Amino acid sequence: MKAVVTGVAGFIGSHLAERLLAEGHEVVGVDAFVDYYPRAIKEDNLRTARGQARFRFVEGALQDLPLDGLLEGAGVVFHLAAQAGVRASWGRDFAAYTSHNVLATQRLLEAALTAGVGRVVYASSSSVYGDVRALPLREDSPCRPVSPYGVTKLAAEHLVHLYGRNHGLPVVSLRYFTAYGPRQRPDMAFHRFLKAARDGAALRIFGDGEQTRDFTYVADVVEATRAAADSGRPGCVYNVGGGERVSVNDVVRRIRQITGRPVEVVREEAQKGDMRDTFADTTAAQRDLGFRSTVGLDDGLALEWEWVRGLA
Repeated sequence: MKAVVTGVAGFIGSHLAERLLAEGHEVVGVDAFVDYYPRAIKEDNLRTARGQARFRFVEGALQDLPLDGLLEGAGVVFHLAAQAGVRASWGRDFAAYTSHNVLATQRLLEAALTAGVGRVVYASSSSVYGDVRALPLREDSPCRPVSPYGVTKLAAEHLVHLYGRNHGLPVVSLRYFTAYGPRQRPDMAFHRFLKAARDGAALRIFGDGEQTRDFTYVADVVEATRAAADSGRPGCVYNVGGGERVSVNDVVRRIRQITGRPVEVVREEAQKGDMRDTFADTTAAQRDLGFRSTVGLDDGLALEWEWVRGLA
């Protein structure tokens, strides 16, 4: 099978590409190397995939690339490319979010339709929900994003649904809940926390630390994403979560235990756009994708700690 992975140099995209290559598939990876974090990190993410004969890399933004030939013969497109980051999505930078998250998705869907792609799997986000009081979050829970980033992810999700409903394009959307693990972006909490523990620096927490998240290990995210290509029901949306609702303060306690370091905490003002609580109902993913989270938070943190210790 020929699979196209957009955002292939990113945290999840690079892991997914390696999984597909290990299964024997041909992989075309696309990445624009947007400057949200250093290119050198993304290049390092691609090191294993680039060493495979069945991997071809195409650099560029989906808004600009000639996509028809790129998608020709593809059995599945995994669309993970996006402008990331909740807190950076306000103000002038919102233009980048609309371009990379909405316009790029619409152009990719048009090209997928023209090329007759067998399946499009779109990587959405739990950020589409906003502050919903009733937990766990179900796919039919109200979606009222509290950040511009969440707005663009939901807009792209709506586009995916429209192309499925109106043009018969086989599409599946996955709402990822706080992915973590080796290669996690440097701005994300666990990466920052573990690096601070390693370096003996203060650990910055926004707000009171009682906000909760459903943290999902990257291997579990990849497993669900891969399954969506085979058994996801066209037109459906699936939550992908780790199955544990944990506060940030509890995470700090676990990091102290795992690292054996006396981590100092510095509290800062809560940030606009941060959701208060997330927790996924994964019943639909269990039913249709056979999804089960297999890596608990303590084990996953330990694996990311080993990776962080090896970073420069």
